[in-house]
Amino acid sequence: MTNRPQGQGGKPDTEILSSPETRDNQVAPISWGEEFKATLSLAWPLVLAQLAQFSLQITDVIMMGWLGREALAAGSLAASLLHPTAVFGIGALTAVSPMVAQSIGAKDITSVRRSARQGIWVAGLVAAVIMGILYQSEVIFAWGGQMPHIAREASGYLDYAALGVFPSLGFVALRSLVTAHSETRIILVTTIASFFVNFAGNYVLMFGKFGFPALGLAGAGIATSIVQTFVFILLVLYVAFKENYRRYDIFARFWKADWPRFFEILRVGIPIGLMVMVEVAFFASAVFLMGWLGTDQMAAHTVAVQLASLAFMVPLGMSQATTVRTGLAYGARCFEGIRRAGWISVVIVGLFNSMSCASFLLFPHFLISLYLDPNDPANAVPFTLAVSYLLYAGFFQLVDGLQAMMAGALRGLSDTKIPMIIAVVGYWLCGLPISYFFGFTLGWEGEGIWLGLGIGLAVTAVALAYRFINREKLGLVDGMRPVRVAA
Repeated sequence: MTNRPQGQGGKPDTEILSSPETRDNQVAPISWGEEFKATLSLAWPLVLAQLAQFSLQITDVIMMGWLGREALAAGSLAASLLHPTAVFGIGALTAVSPMVAQSIGAKDITSVRRSARQGIWVAGLVAAVIMGILYQSEVIFAWGGQMPHIAREASGYLDYAALGVFPSLGFVALRSLVTAHSETRIILVTTIASFFVNFAGNYVLMFGKFGFPALGLAGAGIATSIVQTFVFILLVLYVAFKENYRRYDIFARFWKADWPRFFEILRVGIPIGLMVMVEVAFFASAVFLMGWLGTDQMAAHTVAVQLASLAFMVPLGMSQATTVRTGLAYGARCFEGIRRAGWISVVIVGLFNSMSCASFLLFPHFLISLYLDPNDPANAVPFTLAVSYLLYAGFFQLVDGLQAMMAGALRGLSDTKIPMIIAVVGYWLCGLPISYFFGFTLGWEGEGIWLGLGIGLAVTAVALAYRFINREKLGLVDGMRPVRVAA
């Protein structure tokens, strides 16, 4: 007989839905064409969901702009703290996705249930830490040398937005479950619905409509928390009542601790969260540097970053699909499937990013005019600056897509610690010092800061690609090699 891991009470820790003989043999990979179709089928709802999610941010930025330049600057400053911390939490919960995908590939139903359930537990822990940071935002901004009145307004937004952190992370945990089952349209539907809730909440609470007081940025923070709670509840109901997920009993005996899986998610997820946070904080640090240059530079940077971030939603959605595809191949012990899943995503994103690069280089004035009115004399300086920044954003589109795909593929193999170190070196030891050197030492100001951003992305992309290419030599797939136990 084959030895099996033992859980509490001496009972088998996993419920295997295939025979040991099937698990010990590698699965033949699907063709390149089939992998292309499978990746696109999984990715397109995720990409659209990312675009819909980003539309919430665009809506917030546009409506903050209606409040004035100072409100826009305060909103950008608030985002420079909210996004890195929230993205850390999202990254940490992203560990649920490859763990569930690997379990599905291995046909291990109990492991799927454990990962999804403990993912929500981890969401609660991480949310508590993030909220504690956000409630100290005014102190943090003062330490960063930001203008007091801008910092005060930004903190007012964050005090309310912090309430939505746990629902947003709980949503990520459940999203990982349904995504690993290649069921992504529900993610798209909930995200689109959240757009309308967010717009209505902003309109009513920011500007004081229908008898509500005009709360400004604080109203936007309240609307953000309402939206996050709304989408989390929708996905909870979907997983609780959809037939496909009833066999997992995710919410049955939910209060019962499963510490081994809880800490396993933290072990895999914290490096992912740190890696993603390092990248986002790298871009957020540029906001601080721009804040030293003035309000016009910060406003211009905000617009250029919004456009670059919008283009990045496609690679971001694709990277989620890549994690699932490589995770499924890893769980099924298919070496060739891992290779094809990784490189198919690079090809798809490379084609898209070539087009986004061309649009940034050829039509910068048109794109900037979507945010800033070029006929308004008050926008003359920030408009010109934003155009120059967007040209730099165009040049780093290709390396940005490559680093996202390679990071997603490595996560599917549960390889997270070294990629985190690569991100720290690429962004903070290379990119940020270069941004400061060119921006302030050489006096290139905003353009120098953007040059450093591009170099940081390039260094990280090359290092991650090297690691994925040499995954077998580096021992990243040793855990999937067949191990037979004597009878």
